[in-house]
Amino acid sequence: MRLRSLLFVPGDRPDQMEKARNAGADALIFDLEDAVAAARKLEARRHVAEFLAREDRPANVFVRINALSSPLVDEDLAALAVSPPDALVLPKAEGAASIEDLNWRCARHHLPPRPILPIATETPLAVFKLGEYAAVAERLCGLTWGAEDLPAAIGAAQARLAEGGFTPPYETVRALTLFAAHAAGVGAIETVYPAFRDAEGLSRYVARAASDGFTGMLAIHPAQVRVINAAFTPSPEALAQARRVVTAFTENPGRGVIDLDGKMFDAPHLKQAQRVIAQSGLD
Repeated sequence: MRLRSLLFVPGDRPDQMEKARNAGADALIFDLEDAVAAARKLEARRHVAEFLAREDRPANVFVRINALSSPLVDEDLAALAVSPPDALVLPKAEGAASIEDLNWRCARHHLPPRPILPIATETPLAVFKLGEYAAVAERLCGLTWGAEDLPAAIGAAQARLAEGGFTPPYETVRALTLFAAHAAGVGAIETVYPAFRDAEGLSRYVARAASDGFTGMLAIHPAQVRVINAAFTPSPEALAQARRVVTAFTENPGRGVIDLDGKMFDAPHLKQAQRVIAQSGLD
């Protein structure tokens, strides 16, 4: 499942759900949690279930359910059982136990097993559970983080700096999520850029995410999707070079180091080249 861009859409807004179909996102995330007021949860479930039941629904429709600590989560799962989404987004996840709990609840509601995308840093405890996701990696379609709930949970004044970066505690959390995703062998999904009208800031933000090793990013507005997709799609030049590196190693299977264009390439370069090819979606 290629996940460069994942676009959030409020579950109680069928008009926005319809518009999102043409945004070009690799996945749509219909939200039943924070984007929906308590009084509209039932309506949101109905709209999402109706969309999922359509024969012309786009590929990769995810649903963010309510947290496992909420009494609403079982109602969410029951509403999704007839026409299941392609994956579930789990807010306030706290390690492997959360994944096991969600799978158990799905079975209880006769919802077939779904890949899970945990939002893995929204409580203080969750930060200390990041290393556990490798043990349940086969049940995941990625790992992502958030910079809103955690500051609220600990009473922090802010997580983001004016220029779009993060304060030191949240830079740490971001890095730990990145490493936890790669340790589990799943996609590392960068969190949202809230200033959706700031195209220049978004470009810098997503370029840094791709450079740091993230493989995709959450979006909150359709206008962000094109920029995100471009940042996580290797350029033709990068793809051609990656293929040359892989070919050189393939043609010299007994060698640990390859001389290519006067430069030395070894195993880490080969691994990076293979990753670039995989990111292109053309492997």
